[in-house]
Amino acid sequence: MRLFWRVFWLNALVGAFATVLLMVGPWTVSVPIRLTEALVLLAGLASMLVANAVLLRWGLAPLDRLARLMTTVDLLRPGQRLPVTGSREIATLIDTFNQMLQRLETERGTSSARALSAQEDERRRIARELHDEIGQSLTALLLDLKRLTDRAPEPLREELRHAQETTRHSLDEVRRVARRLRPDVLEDLGLASALTALVAQFDTHTILRVRRSLHPDLPPLGPQIELVLYRIAQEALTNAARHSGATRVELSLTPANVPGDGGVLLRVDDNGRGIDGAPEGAGIRGMRERALLVGGTLNLHTRSEGGTRLTLYVPTGPTTGQDHSGNRDPGEDIP
Repeated sequence: MRLFWRVFWLNALVGAFATVLLMVGPWTVSVPIRLTEALVLLAGLASMLVANAVLLRWGLAPLDRLARLMTTVDLLRPGQRLPVTGSREIATLIDTFNQMLQRLETERGTSSARALSAQEDERRRIARELHDEIGQSLTALLLDLKRLTDRAPEPLREELRHAQETTRHSLDEVRRVARRLRPDVLEDLGLASALTALVAQFDTHTILRVRRSLHPDLPPLGPQIELVLYRIAQEALTNAARHSGATRVELSLTPANVPGDGGVLLRVDDNGRGIDGAPEGAGIRGMRERALLVGGTLNLHTRSEGGTRLTLYVPTGPTTGQDHSGNRDPGEDIP
């Protein structure tokens, strides 16, 4: 039934009921009207308005559900859809909205893929320039300082040695930044070695003590999935070191216990303050965008024993990167 006719017949039903009630009831209206008769008419009018409001609220309830969904939808959490119910216009509107969400999610995924690909290219370019240009310049400067130190008189040697140490420290920092920007070990030795090197970096340069657990029998992973897993692990450890106040972190990568799929599960637990309903920053939203690129599901919440738990499920079966619209979250099956 069209929305116009639904509203019309609901109002007509209320009016017809009131008319029949007046026809068969013992009520009359005097001229001039008496107080009791006026009170009866006002009570009847109020009853009509209440009945009309209740029926209209029932008839337009699908629009309310649609409005609530429209205010809470997040394209980084795909699969939010509304059941197609109600009158023809409302059902058409809901179906159109669901199709619009599907198109927006697809376009968001495509644009995010291009943006993240450009970001990785820029990271590689900057890392290459740091290594080839600044790194070589600092190396040459270090050699010149060493030669000058050997030739300089004794009073100046201590200052030159101090300059050498400062230059050597700067060179180490440049190399460390270049490795973070471009994980060569990921391309050369694979994900397990890259995560091991990443954990070692945080153990060395931060107060975090990171315990890793990498399963030896992971399913085959493509380069894109490996890069997403590495970048999300890197961002999670960075957040734990900078924002959570954590001192211990546990990082694990295991096969996902999902029937019919060879997916993997990345989990990062820390003993920090937790998120406590804080709004998601650019780092977390960036992790969600990366997860969507490979059809993954990222969950982030405060643990009951304190601290934050990040869980990333990435499917590696035939449906990888395709299931962006279903309502079921595969990561919900994983404890």
